[in-house]
Amino acid sequence: MRRLTHILCAALLAASPAAAEGFSQIQSRDAFLSVISDKKLTRLGINLVVTPSGQIAGRAFGRDVSGAWRWQSGYFCRDLYWGERNLGANCQAVKVDGQTIRFISDRGAGDYADLTLR
Repeated sequence: MRRLTHILCAALLAASPAAAEGFSQIQSRDAFLSVISDKKLTRLGINLVVTPSGQIAGRAFGRDVSGAWRWQSGYFCRDLYWGERNLGANCQAVKVDGQTIRFISDRGAGDYADLTLR
């Protein structure tokens, strides 16, 4: 169970050191909203919606996901729950490349997760 939780944490907006490739950094809340507007963020076993009003909702690996987010000093800062488990707060750099959005934990210094915009 602990291993599954670690995998989920990595996959849920926080998964290996981030490489730059063709990704462009999102610098502002407005730019972030233009990328996610009317889109679902998906990955195998994960289906999330990030709303302009600051909510995160969806499902991951058979459990509900809920949370809140805000844009702060150039970072996507979120508080997240997976079922009843509090995954805590984390501010993340956000990059985009086409239909792929990358969230890089710890203000861009940590692990990353790529999600598909649908």
